[in-house]
Amino acid sequence: MKKNSLVLSNMLWRLGERLGAKAVAFVVELILARMLGPGAFSIIALITIFTAILQVFVDSGLGNALIQKKDADDVDFSTVFYVNMGMCLFLYFLIFLIAPLISSFYNNPDLTAPIRVLSLTIVISGVKNVQQAYVSRNMLFKRFFFATLGGTIGAAVIGILLAYLGFGVWALVAQMLFNNLVDTIILWVTVKWRPKKVFSFERFKGLFSYGWKLLVSSLIDTVYNDLRQLIIGKRYLPTDLAQYNQGKKFPMYLVTNINTSIDSVLLPTMSEVQDDKQAIKSMTRRAIKTSTYIMMPFMVGLAVCAYSLIHLILADEWLPCVPFLRIFCFSYAFYPIHTANLNAIKAMGRSDLFLKLEVIKKIVGFLAILITMWISVMAMAYSLLFISVASQIINSWPNKKLMNYSYFEQLKDLMPQLLLSLVMGAIVYCVQLLGLNDILTLLIQIPLGAAIYIIGSKLLHLDSFEYLISTVKGLLGKRNKAN
Repeated sequence: MKKNSLVLSNMLWRLGERLGAKAVAFVVELILARMLGPGAFSIIALITIFTAILQVFVDSGLGNALIQKKDADDVDFSTVFYVNMGMCLFLYFLIFLIAPLISSFYNNPDLTAPIRVLSLTIVISGVKNVQQAYVSRNMLFKRFFFATLGGTIGAAVIGILLAYLGFGVWALVAQMLFNNLVDTIILWVTVKWRPKKVFSFERFKGLFSYGWKLLVSSLIDTVYNDLRQLIIGKRYLPTDLAQYNQGKKFPMYLVTNINTSIDSVLLPTMSEVQDDKQAIKSMTRRAIKTSTYIMMPFMVGLAVCAYSLIHLILADEWLPCVPFLRIFCFSYAFYPIHTANLNAIKAMGRSDLFLKLEVIKKIVGFLAILITMWISVMAMAYSLLFISVASQIINSWPNKKLMNYSYFEQLKDLMPQLLLSLVMGAIVYCVQLLGLNDILTLLIQIPLGAAIYIIGSKLLHLDSFEYLISTVKGLLGKRNKAN
């Protein structure tokens, strides 16, 4: 019970950090979307395709290797720190040189300067990468809360002020750069680990032998995810890319916050018991049940309320993003299955298997892109639904053998919350048939959906609902005794 409390406590801190920061960023982005319009956001979308790919090399898989290694010490952490810094400086120099080529590819010379400035986030990320691994390994997620929130609030002020003063796309560049910088500074102040004057090539080889497979896996995944945007940006109109990205962002805010919170805690927790397959299965099963219980109603509810929400908080020029938003909601709803299965594989030291799965998934994904890219942007988006189901099956396949937890058993574990979410969504959708204005529609839909889901969970005695209630009560009782 003590272990469960520690895991849940850290997960709540991580979730609070992600939700708090992203809530601020979300509101700011809505304000900036109204002030700047799709044009500026399409430029940033193009730039972040390349910075996201380079960001993969910042970690090089070594951060996960530090978390997974049982006896990692200061020599390991310092070695990774120096390798990361050298890699980041090289990557920044590389993108600085090729920025004009990227601008030429998109026939937009205005991209060169923003690419060179925004890519500084690569160097900044290198400075904080090992600190993040240290926090994760030692389950100190409270540190993330203050670092991320501080950076986000400061960046919000900078972004809105510069947009108001007419700086256009530079408002978005400054916001992202400032956020990363302040986040890093606060993390270094609050986390006491510092690199030592030591470097071990032997330690690096050991960590890299595990981490390179995760690096390649992550690189394949990032290139694949950004390939759709690269093709849309080149083949279709810039506004198409802006609408696609905007539809992706709404569900992604929710999914990445919940998923990152679970992901951050699961790997170090599972790594501690990596030799006990039954314990890992128990953790994986609980993670799938609990995270889908939280994720499903959010995704279904967001999809149902999409039109009223976009129409209310953005302008009519953003309404074409609604279909994309709904597609991403249903694609992302099943992400917890991917996260739990992959963390189990990583925790057991099977980074080789992780890489094989990534290659198989991306072959299927690339085929879907090749087929749909000639049809329309919407066809490319719909292919994500097929890929989501295929990836679930592929990711869960090895765990039937590794820990006797098959995909069908996983579906059985998530089915109650999925069905309840769909029932809730169907009832909530009927509210918009009343023809009320957007504000009244949302004021009825949101509390109604929450009430249906919570009451339904209680009446049906859903395992995840009862688990969350009992665990939270235990934490509160423990805190009251301490006071």
